[in-house]
Amino acid sequence: MTLPAPPRTRSMGKSGIEISSIAWGMWRFAGLELSAARAAIDAAFEAGITLFDTADIYGFGEQGFGKAEELLGRVFAEAPEYRDRMVLATKGGITPPTPYNSSADYLTKAIDDSLQRLGTDRIDLWQIHRPDILTHPQEIARAVEAAHSAGKIRAFGVSNFTPSQISTLAQFCPVPIVSTQPELSPLRIDTIENGELDQAIAMDLAVLAWSPLGGGRIGDPSNAREQNVAGALSGVAASHGVSRTAAAYSWIMAHPARPIPIVGSQNPARIAEAADAFKITWTRADWYSVLVAARGVPLP
Repeated sequence: MTLPAPPRTRSMGKSGIEISSIAWGMWRFAGLELSAARAAIDAAFEAGITLFDTADIYGFGEQGFGKAEELLGRVFAEAPEYRDRMVLATKGGITPPTPYNSSADYLTKAIDDSLQRLGTDRIDLWQIHRPDILTHPQEIARAVEAAHSAGKIRAFGVSNFTPSQISTLAQFCPVPIVSTQPELSPLRIDTIENGELDQAIAMDLAVLAWSPLGGGRIGDPSNAREQNVAGALSGVAASHGVSRTAAAYSWIMAHPARPIPIVGSQNPARIAEAADAFKITWTRADWYSVLVAARGVPLP
């Protein structure tokens, strides 16, 4: 018996916003030439991707804070129709060298600054990038509610929050949390085993899985565990005539929480390849074989 195939589109949690079941991320977007930036976005559109995820800190270091958002804003200025074709997600709350700030004043400014860099009047999904331990959830809720009421953000999510941090924030926030963004891959299975995905099902949270290829180690395994996981994925990939990369995306998507892998490549061919994930149907035996390889020990 095979597992249910993931839909190509779905609702983003309780937001009512329709999104693709695969997302494209802009962690390495800053620094591209404008033509290359448009080519990457075009490849994502052609692969059926409508959910585009960036962050104000993307570009920090080599390019500069906010540079990924600025580049996307330049794309919108040159091709305004791109904006309405995508569900635009961005994040804020990391402030090097602080490093985290979720105070109401800072979050309000971060949202306004992102809107300005992006050259748009709304953010479809705005997320707190990492939890600020020193801010009371009530203060976060106040800033998010104000931005939502003003029409600056359509929906609100969190990134890298623990289940307890999510449930606590949800108690104070009148704007529902509709998404969570954890690290999740066949090499990073903590999210599967620590209750995060269970909570996402219970709270109807869209799960945006960052680093779904294990930071490139799925494609280039360097130790026995990584090679075992890659081997299990390769067997399934070969039987469906797709790449190991597509199999990794598909393995993530097969979980009943329906996690959304965020494709991180800026290469149009690699982006296009992501759509092959929908060609795979998993049996329970095959899916668990990858999990066992990742755990390194048999199931109990």
